[in-house]
Amino acid sequence: MIGASRTAMDWLGPMALDLRALPEAAPLVGVLGRWLAGDLPSSEWQGSLAGRVLQSVAHRSGDLLILEFEAAPAEGREPLELLFPRVRRFAEDLTGAPDIPALLAHTARFIRSLTGFDRALVYQFDADWNGLVEGEDGNGRLPSYLGLRFPASDIPAQARQLYALNRTRIIPNAGYAPVPIESLGPRVGPGLDLSHSVLRSVSPVHLEYMRNMGTLASMSVSIMVDGVLWGLVACHSAQPHLVSLQMRGLCDFSVQLVASEIAARLRGADAARRLALGQLHSHLLASMTSSGQWTRGLEAMPEALLELVDATGAAIIVDGEAPILIGATPEPDDVSWIVSQLATIADGLPWDTASLPLIWPEAERLADVASGVLAVPISDYHTSWLLWFRPEVTRTVRWAGEPHKVVTEHGRIHPRQSFASWQELVRFTARPWTDPERDAAANLRAAIVGIVLRRAEEVAELAEELQKSNKELEAFSYSVSHDLRAPFRHIVGYAELLRERETNLDGKSRHYLESIGEAARAAGQLVDDLLNFSHVGRVSILPRTIDTGKLVREVRHSLELKTAGREIDWQIGPLPNAWGDPTLIRQVWFNLVENAVKYTGPLDRAEISIRGEDRDGESVYHVKDNGVGFDMAYKDKLFGVFQRLQRAEDFEGTGIGLALARRIVERHGGRIWAEGEVGAGAHFHFSLPVPGEGESDV
Repeated sequence: MIGASRTAMDWLGPMALDLRALPEAAPLVGVLGRWLAGDLPSSEWQGSLAGRVLQSVAHRSGDLLILEFEAAPAEGREPLELLFPRVRRFAEDLTGAPDIPALLAHTARFIRSLTGFDRALVYQFDADWNGLVEGEDGNGRLPSYLGLRFPASDIPAQARQLYALNRTRIIPNAGYAPVPIESLGPRVGPGLDLSHSVLRSVSPVHLEYMRNMGTLASMSVSIMVDGVLWGLVACHSAQPHLVSLQMRGLCDFSVQLVASEIAARLRGADAARRLALGQLHSHLLASMTSSGQWTRGLEAMPEALLELVDATGAAIIVDGEAPILIGATPEPDDVSWIVSQLATIADGLPWDTASLPLIWPEAERLADVASGVLAVPISDYHTSWLLWFRPEVTRTVRWAGEPHKVVTEHGRIHPRQSFASWQELVRFTARPWTDPERDAAANLRAAIVGIVLRRAEEVAELAEELQKSNKELEAFSYSVSHDLRAPFRHIVGYAELLRERETNLDGKSRHYLESIGEAARAAGQLVDDLLNFSHVGRVSILPRTIDTGKLVREVRHSLELKTAGREIDWQIGPLPNAWGDPTLIRQVWFNLVENAVKYTGPLDRAEISIRGEDRDGESVYHVKDNGVGFDMAYKDKLFGVFQRLQRAEDFEGTGIGLALARRIVERHGGRIWAEGEVGAGAHFHFSLPVPGEGESDV
């Protein structure tokens, strides 16, 4: 023996120095030896030593053995054959309980019947470590706390760790005087670990807490579910009360039966919930797969999307598009605000809260639809999110005393003195999201990402095949167009020769020859345009700085024959230099300006405006006229090959000019678009990227 408390020395006398030397300690020494050898599951012992009836238990602390003695209760040990039927009946009651609150009520009754305490409470910890009393049994000597909550501050984190480490604790008399362990050798000091000790003294604050509660004796048994402190069985008496080691062990065994039953029920409920959510996931996946876009697939099944996480509203956000809102949701601008806030904290990971106003107070105005938010990002690079919403659930929480009150006296914090029921109205909080719901949201995100990636691979494969087909088609078009040029020229030439040779042809014959020539010239022009169109897709781009103002003046000069005799108000604004292939960009300007001249032809006075500016890393140019215009309903056809929005007999052309302009602009990495109104003119725009650092003229 290298250390002992003063009480142990008083009880055992000289025997404390070496138990093995005393015959009357032989039974205790034998139990300890067999326990250390692994032949006994427990070190518990009860018997007479030094004229006292004692009970003892041992545990290891590093390479030390700590042996604790208590005075045995006066009622003695209850025979095992009487206890076993009671435990068996209790186990049957547990399995027959309809729900967890009923199970906890059974537990409170059984533990109090075993121990004889005045009151037994069973409470469960919530996510914030507040304890809700869900089971209670008492004899009326102490007040009832059923349905009340004990704040997390009553059992701080350090105490919870000890409850998880040492499942059973007892304080037979809160009026005890703590005694130190006195060292009988050099190996015992302040560093001795008593975490597993039954008789380890508790904090004076806790003893004061017990007295304020009106109790002088307490016992607690931890409810450990899957290795986590799930709740506590807390027993109290108004007067000192001692429970034998045997009965404490039986209480611990019984409470762990309760923990096993709770774990089984929670796992069963979790599995059932996940199975139901898995079926909803399958339906949503099938809808997304069969739809052209995953957003349309989700939008087509609004009930399943909401039921997947038991939400009342949802929003689908895709970068650059208006939010798709389903069910009860905030307004689109508010949804966009939530997404902007998420970008600052979510870090690309799924995120949820039951109280959005607790994080951002300005969200209080959204409480009726979005107190709770579950959000999953779809893309790491774009603003694409899936959001689910839940409204606030206003509720009244009953506390065992005011949870926020701190009592200080003489510079020391004291436990609160009142445990009377205290009500608190809780607002701006929704039902919390559960783990199955969080996992369901994450699984849906994974499915969406998989669909998007698969579609991207399919699009890439199609693009590759399309590029190959386009090259083959361009080669074919070039070959055919090139081969057709000579025959059309021959037709035009021979028609001219025939008209010159045969001077006596009647009027109808001359008309036929002119029609042949005009048709051949039109076909030849079409072939030339096709050659140009094919050539643009094959030619290499040689970019350099282009003087846009000079280029536009050249285009106007080349159109003088077509503008001769017409009244045209040219409005030429600033034109920033461009970066591109001068020959190809000239073709774009020629086609756009020529169209403006052509489609203002019927007007007595034409107005053509040309201007440009640099903005957002682009050079943007505009050509506007007051001509015949076009119907915006057909704007998608405007830049297609052979697409004409005006009748061929009204305006000449092959229908390739705008398609050629688009191909050139897009090959330069730019954009081209237009607005128009029938009878009010057209407004064409195109942009070219501004060269980056290090790019210069070749």
